[in-house]
Amino acid sequence: MSTALANERLRKRFARWDVDGNGLLELEDFRQEAARIAQGFGKPEDAPEVQGLRDAFEALYAHLAEQSGSAQAGITEDNFLRATEQLLFSEGEAAFNRALGPVVKSLVDLSDTNGDGVLDSNEFEAWLVAIGLPAGQAGEVLRKVDTNGDGVLSEDELLRVVREYHYGRLDIELLG
Repeated sequence: MSTALANERLRKRFARWDVDGNGLLELEDFRQEAARIAQGFGKPEDAPEVQGLRDAFEALYAHLAEQSGSAQAGITEDNFLRATEQLLFSEGEAAFNRALGPVVKSLVDLSDTNGDGVLDSNEFEAWLVAIGLPAGQAGEVLRKVDTNGDGVLSEDELLRVVREYHYGRLDIELLG
């Protein structure tokens, strides 16, 4: 596990979530991230799956704010790094899954246009584009991360991909 790579990705994650660029993560930043992703799917703000995404991001913010001890004033980058390093390297994969699982579930709900509970190549590409990656990379990325080779990603597989990426154990780009 590469702590340096994980920290680089966490800094990039912080910058991505700091929508207003004020150096703090605030609840509104997480709401804006959910809105940006939903907009990438062309979903209206009142769609149930968009509300699920917003709720998941709000819960993630609450968790990170609690862990960082800075809920009232917003989360600084240093506090974010300490909280996420604690989550990744001290608490382990189960804690990561509890914190990020609802976000991943809501992303699958948003992306799964045919309702089969998994992301096929087209749905996965829509997800990658919605989070800020260039179109056309989904097939290659899917081949790299589809460990059971069935051509689709389940919620558990996508959570594993996100987790492995943030641990620095997966050499693909997921932050756009």
